[in-house]
Amino acid sequence: MKRLLLWLLLIAPLAAAQPPFAERARSAIEFYAHRPNGGYEGIAARLYLHQDPAWCSRRLQELLAAGPSGDMFWMFPVTAIAYLDRGQLTPAARRALRRAWKTYMPYRGDTENHWVMYYASLYLMAQLWPHEPGTEWYTGKSSEENLREARHWIESWVTLTTTRGQGEYDSPHYMAMYLIPVSFLAAWAEEPAMKKRASMMLEYLLADYAAECLDGLYVGAHSRVYERQLVEKWANVSSDFGWVLFGVGRPLEPVSAYMMYYLVGAGAGAEPPEILRHIASDRSRPYTHYERKRTRNRWRFYDELHGPVYKTTYVRHEYAVGSDQGGVLQPIQQHSWDVTWWLPDPRGVQNTFFTIQPYSSLRELQTYFTFGPDAGVEGVVQSKPTYDSPDKLLGGSPYEKILQDQDTLIALYDIPPGTRFPQVNGFFSKDLAEVREDPSGWIFLRGGEALIACRPLEPYSWKPIVQGGRRLFSPYLRNGVVVQVAAASEFTGMDAFRRAILALPLEFRLDPVPTVRFRSLRGRQLAFTWGQTPTVDGRPLDYAHWPLFGGPFLESAVDSGRLVLKYGRQRRVLDFPSLTVRDEQAP
Repeated sequence: MKRLLLWLLLIAPLAAAQPPFAERARSAIEFYAHRPNGGYEGIAARLYLHQDPAWCSRRLQELLAAGPSGDMFWMFPVTAIAYLDRGQLTPAARRALRRAWKTYMPYRGDTENHWVMYYASLYLMAQLWPHEPGTEWYTGKSSEENLREARHWIESWVTLTTTRGQGEYDSPHYMAMYLIPVSFLAAWAEEPAMKKRASMMLEYLLADYAAECLDGLYVGAHSRVYERQLVEKWANVSSDFGWVLFGVGRPLEPVSAYMMYYLVGAGAGAEPPEILRHIASDRSRPYTHYERKRTRNRWRFYDELHGPVYKTTYVRHEYAVGSDQGGVLQPIQQHSWDVTWWLPDPRGVQNTFFTIQPYSSLRELQTYFTFGPDAGVEGVVQSKPTYDSPDKLLGGSPYEKILQDQDTLIALYDIPPGTRFPQVNGFFSKDLAEVREDPSGWIFLRGGEALIACRPLEPYSWKPIVQGGRRLFSPYLRNGVVVQVAAASEFTGMDAFRRAILALPLEFRLDPVPTVRFRSLRGRQLAFTWGQTPTVDGRPLDYAHWPLFGGPFLESAVDSGRLVLKYGRQRRVLDFPSLTVRDEQAP
């Protein structure tokens, strides 16, 4: 009880100090409007605020004269500028902007976020300049053909996402690359069906984040994340969205330009529905949240283009535990599981714990990319330098399988002989308040108000991490870890937590394959054997009926196209097949 009161006292000043939504949104835009010598982001911010149109015209012509670059990352900023113009730009600046869409050929990209940005921008610009022939477009297609192609792709993406899950799912960075173009469509699409579809999709994407948000930090398994942001979870773009939209956590310093672009579209004019703010902020009761997503397009080695991704995330105000089922579900930047603990100020802090098998393989790259094999790994390492490193902390592995039940997690590893980097790496943060290696084989940790017990199944050693902290190194082919987390308020101290963990029955064997039986701190009997469906209290996990969303806040069945937002008795139903939104009260 004392720890709970301390937590409430810590967060009370933060809650009281929050400025209102309109002020948070305006300050994010004004920051970029007031920066000297700004780029496209400065032009967009000033046009939104109706400030200094002469500078905007002059600066836009300078940037376009220097030559467009960046493909879809150029397309969406200049789309925003075109729609924020509203008569402020000079005719010469408008002509330069129009000419660029004829002479510059942006690459469509090779990821889901690329395609959303590309087609949303193409749709809006074809709408802005209708009835023009293919000779006036870089595509060689007329305005109507561009509009039709973009409309078809956007509609098919919305349908696929709301029935089978997002492919580039739950990325604390790339979430912005979906929210920005969708916000533009919600603000500027003239076709009523497209405008409605986009406004609903905006809520859908925000709800996806809100349910896995711990005071602004995006928790759970991620399809894509970068190395620094993997361990320093505050440093993600998601922190800006949590702060500006929901008033939780702390924003980046400075707020990202991505946040500003979202706001100059549909975002600044209307605060998200109140039910979304409640879902993002209320952590008064622990809960388990389920999601089903899909893999990125698999071009080789599989009969199906997409495979299912089964996610489990347990959240309470002190910490979150999140995971997928393991395997290679996304190339290069996948993050399969971790524990994240809450802190009153997470800026610059590595508040997470996890293990991985550092998999690196041309097969992984050929599954998800279409380039040839000769320079596959070498080409990836040029932009993702840690991909082919034994020390890496990021990436999925076909030799890792995961079971999670509430705040208990078991990760098993069965690594074939001859595998590159045949080991398990564990990230032990420099910011852990306590680390105890127990003679029993358990390691006891404390991060914030989270107590963490980790039981490696094979011996290990420690290696330093350049940025601080230590890396657990266990070079055994058959291996695993058992992890149990609890709140510090549940125990009188670390010694009491240790006694409780040591009293839990644990059995495991590693031959012929890793097998674990463990009675969790929550009284659940977990049984997990490599290559078999795990069981909880004797019942196999029902992957066949895994919900698209399930839990106290979100509910959606696979293939339904219908998402129900829930908070207390409030219900908000997003029905995509009928393009309707209903607010209801539960009985």
